[in-house]
Amino acid sequence: MKKFAFIGAGSLQFTSKTMKDLLTFEAFEECEIALMDTNEYNLNRIYEICNETKLKMNRPKCIVTKTMDRAEALKGADGVLCTVFNGDVDIWRHEIEIPKKYGVDINVGDTRSVSGIFRALRGIPLMLEICADIEKYCPNAVFLNYTNPMAMLCSAMQKYANVEVTGLCHSVQGTVKMLSEWLGVPKDEVIYKCLGVNHQSFFLELKHNGVDLYPKLKEYVSKEENFYKEAVRNEMFLKLGYYPTETSGHNSEYNQWFRKRPDLIEKYCKKRDSSNWNPGEYAFSLNLRLDRKANIEKYYDDWYKEEFSKEKTPEYASDIFNARFGDGKPFVFNGNVQNNGSIPNLPYDACVEVPVVADRFGFKTTIAGPLPEHLAILVNTTARIESLVVDAAMRKDKEAVYHAVCMDPLSSAVCSLDEIKKMTDELFEVNKDYLGDYK
Repeated sequence: MKKFAFIGAGSLQFTSKTMKDLLTFEAFEECEIALMDTNEYNLNRIYEICNETKLKMNRPKCIVTKTMDRAEALKGADGVLCTVFNGDVDIWRHEIEIPKKYGVDINVGDTRSVSGIFRALRGIPLMLEICADIEKYCPNAVFLNYTNPMAMLCSAMQKYANVEVTGLCHSVQGTVKMLSEWLGVPKDEVIYKCLGVNHQSFFLELKHNGVDLYPKLKEYVSKEENFYKEAVRNEMFLKLGYYPTETSGHNSEYNQWFRKRPDLIEKYCKKRDSSNWNPGEYAFSLNLRLDRKANIEKYYDDWYKEEFSKEKTPEYASDIFNARFGDGKPFVFNGNVQNNGSIPNLPYDACVEVPVVADRFGFKTTIAGPLPEHLAILVNTTARIESLVVDAAMRKDKEAVYHAVCMDPLSSAVCSLDEIKKMTDELFEVNKDYLGDYK
């Protein structure tokens, strides 16, 4: 019987959908789903939902267990999945609200810019603790991380832990689905090549039946009625020539072009199309989490009201586990791995998001090839900042963190060096219980 440990299992959508996906594979018809969370209420509710999922999927041989003890969940696990949030919303909110005082307008704040940097500083020690437990209790387990900031956390684990870990996101396959719907082609027939870093990858190829889809896509998004379905991403595509992954809201805070002035935020980041769920409004994700926390019972209760589908979702995790220790069918996915030359014009030690092959023998990173030079400039800045933050976290180097924020495109677009120093000091103060003694 295979065992899957869900660390941070209270994440309703992730845990319930990933468990369902696992149970679509005959190889995992008989398995243990070990749920672990530090929040007892969330743990009990997700335990109930997972047992209901087991019934709906007609998998009576599946066993669901729950614990608040991470070691207990990990003992003997074959696969580990992680969605943890160190500090919860009460700490994270400061990383949205303090930068706003200095003119740094944040939409999500979970991946990069000053908010993502401090989230990484809190997250890296916890992730390395989890890795140490994996080394102790299930050293041969395959570890799939879904926690943000993806690249910085994965980079720290891949450099400083001895576990088999990669990071997963749904922005690549989600973008393919969106573009295929816009262009009226079946998504499963779209051939693409996508590479970069997490939340900042670009589709260098996008084809259907051997035909380049970019001319048709350019014509589509150039129409005003379509442009605001994803204003930031569509503008980047029209001006830079390649379509980026992740939502417009996310992308708006990863560069210096869209959030440095109120008029730009009004033009590119306000909701004008109902299909764009996150165009870039201030504190979008923070407000969602605050509302969820205030209505936590409804958050779980609503799951029972939704129509249940037995169909597998597009998420990668279950396919990867199946390739590694299920029926062994190889699976290609965009994973977060150490570069090691896969993208030759990005830093060798960067954590990149490139096509990876999973099979019974492990993960095989492909040689993805170079990014176009203008995109490489943008992504190099991101990758080098992320590497600096990881190094700073390992050395507890406060000045290196300050330097990383100085180089952040969004912060540097609106703040002076002195303002960045003051903002960084404020964030260190509110995070002192989590970060310890940075010098």
